[in-house]
Amino acid sequence: MRKPGALLASVAAAAVLGGAVGCDAVGGNSAGPTGAKAHRAKPTAPAWDASPASVAAVGDSITRGFDACTVLSDCPEVSWATGSSAKVDSLAVRLLGKARAAEASWNYAVTGARMADLPGQMAQAVVRKPQLVTVMVGANDACRSSTSAMTSVAEFRTDFEDALGTLREKLPKAQVYVASVPNLKRLWSEGRTNPLGKQVWKLGICPSMLGDADALDSAATLRRDTVQKRVEAYNEVLKEVCGKDRRCRFDGGAVYAYRFGTDQLSHWDWFHPSINGQARLAEIAYHAVTAKES
Repeated sequence: MRKPGALLASVAAAAVLGGAVGCDAVGGNSAGPTGAKAHRAKPTAPAWDASPASVAAVGDSITRGFDACTVLSDCPEVSWATGSSAKVDSLAVRLLGKARAAEASWNYAVTGARMADLPGQMAQAVVRKPQLVTVMVGANDACRSSTSAMTSVAEFRTDFEDALGTLREKLPKAQVYVASVPNLKRLWSEGRTNPLGKQVWKLGICPSMLGDADALDSAATLRRDTVQKRVEAYNEVLKEVCGKDRRCRFDGGAVYAYRFGTDQLSHWDWFHPSINGQARLAEIAYHAVTAKES
């Protein structure tokens, strides 16, 4: 990620140097002895534009607003990224305004998607030529039937690099906002306080982390710690890969670090974000996208 302030300072310094070379001994702008004209550095526009004119979203069920409105259903109108609901005030609405967001924001996220699905979603998104693409994916890579079934860190990296490559091939100047993978262990610790939530989890929601929710033995603790470490490794990959792209911003781990409570969890499954949770994600994203420095 680049720091616009540092970049502009470098440009200013280059301009001063160019002016010094082009001036004669008495401070004029006459040509030098060879007749060559002074060359001044041209200002370079910052790599990051905090006011994109269009937004496309890729990712998983969180970006689809799954279980936020009704049970076992997508509710894209409350999506943190592109939703139209005033209760959420999505990133697209904050950046574009409600009327413009209705015409120039698109949601290609798919419930159940993993990182391996991201290149395909990105291929769909680039057709719209969005100026900003939001990415939130990774929870399903860790939420598997067992820890051994989780996506490897190497595969996660390769698929993320492929997705960005797909974008860059068609839209080299498009910007990307990448949200960190949520803290699944906090999800367990918060959700397990609700008896109904634990019953719902038994239906098979994120068994690698949420299975046997009340078990506190060494095996259960090791299982949860293994999932947590994998999530942290995924976030490190997102940070590293995004950091190599001057038009990509990682949230700095803000989603992972957010100390959500049960109010931010769907009361249908105690796993996905509620409408309140979606609003909090929109706030985090807007802050990251509009910050002067990444």
